Formats: sequence, C-alpha cells, structure tokens
Amino acid sequence: MDGAAAALEWRVSDRPVAYEAAVAEMEARVAAIGAGTAPELVWLLEHPPLYTAGTSAREGDLLQPGRLPVYRTGRGGQYTYHGPGQRVAYVLLDLRRRGRDVRCFVHALEEWMIATLALFNVKGERREGRVGIWIGGTGGQESKIAAVGVRIRQWVTYHGVALNLDPDLSHYRGIVACGIREHGVTSLAEQGVLISMAELDAALRSTFDRSFAALACSR
Repeated sequence: MDGAAAALEWRVSDRPVAYEAAVAEMEARVAAIGAGTAPELVWLLEHPPLYTAGTSAREGDLLQPGRLPVYRTGRGGQYTYHGPGQRVAYVLLDLRRRGRDVRCFVHALEEWMIATLALFNVKGERREGRVGIWIGGTGGQESKIAAVGVRIRQWVTYHGVALNLDPDLSHYRGIVACGIREHGVTSLAEQGVLISMAELDAALRSTFDRSFAALACSR
C-alpha cells in the first residue's frame, strides 16, 4: 500500500447527509480501502431524523411505526435514532494494518467516546452486556449518551459511533433504543454541557489517535 493510501482522512459534512447516500458512499470507500487505492476515513456528519434497524433489531422495539423513516442496515445492533444535534462518526479503518481484532476495534471506539466526554468533565463508562457508552444519574439511573454499531467487510470497518450533543431526545420514544428498556438516553446538552458541534469535532480529533494507539489494534 502506498503512502497516500496509508494516510487517514478526516471529513466533516456541514449539512445533514441522507442515510442511504451515506451508506452507498461508505461501501464504495470500503472497497477502495480494501483495494489499497484510498486512505482510511473518519467521516463526521449528521443525518435527517430517522431510525435505523441493525441486524439484531426486533419488530416489537419499533414502538411508533410511521413516526420517522426506518432504514434497514447491515451494521450490528438493534434500533437506534439519528438526527440533527447528534454527531455521527463513521470510522473506516483497515484492520489488516491494525491487528485484525474486531473486539479490540470496538473497545477503541468506546475508549474514544470516553476520552472525548472526559474533556467536558462527563464520565462515560462501559456496562457489561450493554453496548454503547453510559453515564450515571440520580438514584442509580443510567442513560446512554453514545451508541456503537459497526460492520466489517474483508477486514475494513464501517459505520461507527453516534454521540448525542443536543438532539431531539423525544424521538427516542418511538423505539426501544438498542433493545434496552430499563434505561434512558441523554445528551451533553441535557447534562449541562453547552458546546458547539465544531467544539465537539475538535475534541473528537484530539482524542482519536491516543484512543487507538494505546490498544493492540493500533498501528
């Protein structure tokens, strides 16, 4: 693989990107990364309001059919919400160069979210048996602040993470988010962290390298 293909590209979309268009672009880029003709990519974007159903989605977890468009997707996981105010980070990495360890890759994504939240004095944590990043609340109540859902094709990753900055949390009432009924969903804004999307993006960029470099799946 030449030097150009070995680099990591960062892309930021300033306007919401249609979900189907984003998936088509990711799939084309995955093929190019696999062929060694394009660099790895981290793509930061928002989507219009919609629900996605992962490969483990249960029909009964769509509580309000018709509320928002629903897209079936090949990523792992169940139902989740995307919309304005949520930073989606699609992470397209070549695991042939990063250890071929899927569990390690997911761990690195989680570590990235935890490190980013820490910059804003928010303690994000993993929970056994629950995908995503969680924060504690009063009375032992916990809420999800970041979702994780990935797909891998010939050792190239795509899809990624979604971190709630200030989305319309009422849209989560239309689904059982990630199949978990016992806990809620929150955002940085709900936690009193009032920052811009540009500030969040800067934090994501500043924590990315060390979140992956500390793990065996890094270069």
